[in-house]
Amino acid sequence: MASSPIAKRRKPAASPPRGADGADGGPREARPVEVEAADVAIGLRARALRRAKGLRLQDTARRMGVSIGYLSQIERGLSSPSLRVLMKLAETLGASWADLFSPSGETSAATPAPVVRASERGELLLWRAGVTKQLLTPASGSALQLYLMEFAPGASTGEELYSHAGEEAGLVLEGALTLTIETRSWTLREGDSYRFLSRRPHRFENASCGRARVLSINVGL
Repeated sequence: MASSPIAKRRKPAASPPRGADGADGGPREARPVEVEAADVAIGLRARALRRAKGLRLQDTARRMGVSIGYLSQIERGLSSPSLRVLMKLAETLGASWADLFSPSGETSAATPAPVVRASERGELLLWRAGVTKQLLTPASGSALQLYLMEFAPGASTGEELYSHAGEEAGLVLEGALTLTIETRSWTLREGDSYRFLSRRPHRFENASCGRARVLSINVGL
């Protein structure tokens, strides 16, 4: 049985490179030892989801618009995908975003428990972006999912806007966050909230000197 991308809770990596996601299949960056396991876990889950759908590597890469080599690096845990790339991967595989957090032994037919303990949260560590995303709800059984997102100082979801299926809303719990949707930007501070259709191109960026924490709801992906 493949390993789960559920990782121990860690602080986001500081001062991450911004904007690059390695989609050109270029040279890999040196990665801290503590995040290599997170990259491997994400890759194992991505490979398991692709094989469960009966899709070949080359077909999946073509549909995503990335090179075969880059997708292979992700599956082998040799490259750290951006949030935008992971969203595209989930859509291409017809999977939910929460599936990337699920234990690989869990099946959609299983009835999930309605409670998620704080110590058992699924987590994706996107160290390249400086973003940590924790799943606060059971991974399967609903199109509605609740997440806690943490942005390290200077972190963002990438320079490029991205879009995906569904709708999302959020509440800023700590710090400040700049939300860009298409050509407009808003700076949200503690207590401010938002909602929009996720098909509208968007991005998030930490607008504070410290960390930013956001309670995020996604419906659809």
